Order: sequence, then C-alpha cells, then structure tokens
Amino acid sequence: MSIRLGYQIPNFTYPDVPADRLFDTVAAQAREAEGAGFDTVLVMDHFYQLPGIGAPENNMMEAYTTLGALASATSTIRLSTLVSGNTYRNPALLAKTVTTLDVVSKGRAILGIGAGWFEREHHDYGFEFGTFGQRFERLEEALTIISPMLRGEPASLDGKWYTARGAMNNPRLRPTIPIMLGGSGERKTFRLAARFADHMNIICDVDVLAHKVAVLRQRCEEIGRDPATLATSYLAMGLVGETEQEVKELAGLVPEDRRSRAFIGTPDQVAEQLQERVLGAGIDGITINMVPNGHRPGMVAALGAALSPLVSA
Repeated sequence: MSIRLGYQIPNFTYPDVPADRLFDTVAAQAREAEGAGFDTVLVMDHFYQLPGIGAPENNMMEAYTTLGALASATSTIRLSTLVSGNTYRNPALLAKTVTTLDVVSKGRAILGIGAGWFEREHHDYGFEFGTFGQRFERLEEALTIISPMLRGEPASLDGKWYTARGAMNNPRLRPTIPIMLGGSGERKTFRLAARFADHMNIICDVDVLAHKVAVLRQRCEEIGRDPATLATSYLAMGLVGETEQEVKELAGLVPEDRRSRAFIGTPDQVAEQLQERVLGAGIDGITINMVPNGHRPGMVAALGAALSPLVSA
C-alpha cells in the first residue's frame, strides 16, 4: 500500500458556509480530489482546531464519522486519518472502527495512527495524556492488539496499558487493512513503523527530510526488513494561488514556525518545488493540504492536475 498523492482536509471553517452545509463542502473537496488524480483523502483526528491553522473553537469534525460519510459520497478514493490519536480510543475498538469503515467503503480504508500530542484536547475531554514515553508505550501495546485484528486474527494482550482477551473483528473484506504511522521520531516512531506499518507519513521540516528517510531505512534494516516494503509520504502545507497576486497574499499567512513545511505558488510552481525538495529527498509520495482555499471549487482539481504527473507510475 502506497499513498502516492493524498489530499488532507484539516480545515472545516469556511466563509459563508453554515453548519448544515459544512459536510457538503467537505464532500465536494473529496469528490474533486477523486477526479483529479489523488488516491487518498485524509482528515485530522482532533476535537479542536490546531494552533497555526485556527482558533481552538473553530469547527472540527470527528474523524471517523466524517470518513464514514465520505465513503458514501465517493467511490474510489481511499480514506484515512492523518493520523488517529491512539490515546483517544481503546485499540480494539479502533481496529473495529477502521474495519467497519473498510466494509462501508468497499475496501478503501487505511488505518493512520500516532501516539497523540495535543495536550489541551486530552485535558478538556478527560483523556489521560501522560508523559511522552508513556504515550509511546501505549502506542506499541495498541499496535500489538490492532495488527492481528486487522488480519482477522484474535488479539490477546495483558499489558501495562491495555488488555485484550481473544478480541475478534468481523466482518472484514480484505486479508488485512494497511497501517500508516505518522510522525518523525527517529528512535520511537520509526522503530514502530519498521515493526508494524505498511506506510510511514513523515511530518518534518523539509530541510531534514532526506536525513529522516535515511534513518527510517536504517530502522528497517536493523530488524531485517527490506526498506522498500515500507512506503513513505510527506505532509506538505500547500499555499496555492491561481494568480501571482493571490500567491503573494497567501505567503503572508504562513506562521514563521511553519515556513519550512510550506510550499507557496501557483499549482505548477508548487509541483516544481515538491518534485525537487520532497520527491528528490527519496520520498515515495506526497500528501498536501490547502488550508486557506481548498474549499474553493476548482482548486483541488487544479493542484491535482499539476501534481499527478509527478507520482504516476
């Protein structure tokens, strides 16, 4: 399983779009991506909007309800979170949830998962946050339960954080559902990806991307895994304008701490930057969002037309 060209929808606050038309706008983006050469649509698994994108009180739709609805609004594009916060759900329940999404979508689900990081959500919603190390202990135990369940095997674990006693997972459509980890941690995330994942979405400053790819390959080799069997993609922030004037205006919206992950320009200019700086670093595929204007009809299609030739087989 490889995400060659993914479209992430992280923003649900659109000018002049009331709540009763909000999902229609999300679905329109997904259908436009489907028709424009994107192979996967991804949503964030958060309850509040993230710093750098908007205010916490801005709209944020629950991930799996949204993906389930998108399964009926689309027909071929794959569906995933980027990524599910492990701390938000019991792992056996998460395996059941993504497997049901796979059945509903007729085999288009991907399980995206990470350790979780947004402390305020945990505090406000009453989820235990714990330490950095504890969250990765929990993620490893969760994957120990989830992986066999996605293969249709009963899962059992008497762990420090989670317990499963022969947990079964039916109905299923496929021999397994792909697992994608998201992050950039070289010691913990990459080691778990080498052990459990089919795909690694790397989220980091583009200047260190080639180094991250090299370390990920090393983690595979350390356990005797062929690095070529672990597909990779990179999450890019797209500031894509139709005109040079719009590009100039969008450039002013990028927070200083996000500039090294932002790609700014017309669709063709962004495609050129991604080819040189991302695919040139050894990454297999690209996932991109368009926070300011991805909801505008035609924007996703224009970007897809520019990017598809870069990742076509």
